[in-house]
Amino acid sequence: MDIIGCFRNWVQNMKDKIKLKGQLKSYMRWPLIMTILLVVMNVILYCINLKAGAVTTGFIAVYIAIAVLLYFQKRPSILNELISFATQYGQVQKNLMRNLGLPYALLDADGKVLWMNDEFLFVTGKDKKYRRFIGNIFPEVTMEKLPLQNEVRDIELVYNEHDYRLNMKRVDINELLDDSEIIEADKDRSYLITLYIYDETELKKYIRKNEEEKLVTGLLYLDNYEEALESMEEVRSSLLIALIDRKINKYFASIDGVVKKLEKDKYFLVMRKKSLEMLREKKFSILEEVKNVNIGNEMAVTISIGIGMNADTYAHTSEYARIAMEMALGRGGDQVVIKDGNNITYFGGKSQMMEKTTRVKARVKAHALKEFMSSKDKVVVMGHKITDVDTFGAAIGIYRAAKTLDKKSYIVINTPTSSIRPLMDAFLHSQDYDSRMFVNSHEAKEIVDDNTVVVVVDTNRPNYTECDELLTMTKTIVVLDHHRQSKDVISNAVLSYIEPYASSACEMVAEILQYFSDGIRIRNIEADSLYAGIMIDTNNFLTKTGVRTFEAAAFLRRCGADVTRVRKMFRENVEDYRAKGEAIRNAELYRDCFAISVCPSEGLESPTVVGAQAANELLNVVGVKASFVLTDYRSTIYVSARSIDEVNVQIIMEKLGGGGHLNIAGAQFEHYSIAEVRDILKQTLQKMLDEGDI
Repeated sequence: MDIIGCFRNWVQNMKDKIKLKGQLKSYMRWPLIMTILLVVMNVILYCINLKAGAVTTGFIAVYIAIAVLLYFQKRPSILNELISFATQYGQVQKNLMRNLGLPYALLDADGKVLWMNDEFLFVTGKDKKYRRFIGNIFPEVTMEKLPLQNEVRDIELVYNEHDYRLNMKRVDINELLDDSEIIEADKDRSYLITLYIYDETELKKYIRKNEEEKLVTGLLYLDNYEEALESMEEVRSSLLIALIDRKINKYFASIDGVVKKLEKDKYFLVMRKKSLEMLREKKFSILEEVKNVNIGNEMAVTISIGIGMNADTYAHTSEYARIAMEMALGRGGDQVVIKDGNNITYFGGKSQMMEKTTRVKARVKAHALKEFMSSKDKVVVMGHKITDVDTFGAAIGIYRAAKTLDKKSYIVINTPTSSIRPLMDAFLHSQDYDSRMFVNSHEAKEIVDDNTVVVVVDTNRPNYTECDELLTMTKTIVVLDHHRQSKDVISNAVLSYIEPYASSACEMVAEILQYFSDGIRIRNIEADSLYAGIMIDTNNFLTKTGVRTFEAAAFLRRCGADVTRVRKMFRENVEDYRAKGEAIRNAELYRDCFAISVCPSEGLESPTVVGAQAANELLNVVGVKASFVLTDYRSTIYVSARSIDEVNVQIIMEKLGGGGHLNIAGAQFEHYSIAEVRDILKQTLQKMLDEGDI
């Protein structure tokens, strides 16, 4: 059956609904018109001669009978002849469609094949008698994907190792008959579907090739160049750098990349996108290869790589690489950050951040902060939601800096927790401090204007702050944080000081205060707050402590911080202690090295703090490499993750939408149950173990 045969069969099925129109319709009405004329003539004859009128009446009756008989008997024959004429008239079009170089087919309203041209038969390997649903040939085509009225559907698929694009469109039979002057059809479910197949194999090939050849630029920095050279003999330093240079050049040359050394510890990278995909598959093994270079240096050299891609121009691509490098360094180095438009991907970051022995950066940031504060009248400080001791202490330090400049200063705290309540009460009960030094979000929004400096401490993510609306109410925003950066950062800060190697925000603020103003006077209660923040975040100086941590603590002790007073201030009540014990008792050891538990929250003022303490305690169990404690608080599941040195919990929490440090991290889940979060955590751990990310 060909396309004309299909049309003929359709017309035969619709013959009861076919009507004549146009000139042919007028022509078929002439017997009726002639009958009317004859009747009029017959009436006139009756008036002239009665006998002649009667004879004429007889002849007219015979004429009418013959005309009616011929009309009803010959009408189907006439229609058939007309259809035959129409099909014969379409033979040229039929041959053109059959021999068309483009695969073409006709489907009925249910998607069944009615007719296929020779090229369609060749592509699909079917015969002319194939009458099944088109989805049996192309599984991607379902009933739901058939075109609707006035709609063109394009479906891309792979068939017999070729890339095809299927183009489908409805063709109304009424539209086909609109130009006909002979017949018409009633409106009904009378339409066909035309199907064209476009072979885009070669086009897709060149598109993929063009995509693979796109320019990718990058920056490579040696994180601890100076520190590594200082840890070895001077005569060997040149050899160490030469070995690292050779390894870097050889590595990128193997994937057809180009490396240009900019400075003693900085390189510029150029490669194709295809080469970058090869590096992804290797998970950027250059990170470990450089780290393994050792010729007697006590400190392993680590590198950071920032890569930019898919920007509008080469200049923007290079800018993406710079931003990616800033993020890599802001997250502690020893990792690769890829910025692809608004998408950011991380690789590595498994090692401990290297502490910088110099405090030049802290001095520069302190002077910059002083300049910004001096130019404004008010200072508003805020940290992350559910303010902890580190956030509180850092905020108090900034408050003291503002007061040194005689500026009005406020600290945003919405809901004080039990962990900060003792410190907060000490300030509220002291006559030396303004009773309005602590404000909530609503009060802060009334205070902040263009003449205000907003200082964010202990977080760099806008949605984690106590009141993210403040970030849009002034242009002068300062960020001080010790957490690794993620793609969701406060982007409009005029000053950003983020040091992941720092133990706490309090350590950073304590350093800033030393350079902020000569002879700055820090009161005892303020020193206690800063010291407490360092003590809590380092778990009594057991984790993430470096030389500068103890130097900051020593500075605070000289300012009047009392260790005994701080310890007594943070003694736990019996409910918290029992809840922590319950979390430890019910801990599950997953894969023999991951402790997972749930901290009860009923009756506790600050269950998330207790959960974090329980996670710290679980690390004392032999064989535990990382601990995860889940706490249900205010319809949100909080995950506290801790480790000592073998597992990077920060990259685990990032997989769950959170973040933090290598040893201390966390995440939050809204609209989930404890059981669901536990399952998600286990699946994530299993997947990362299987892929070698842990």
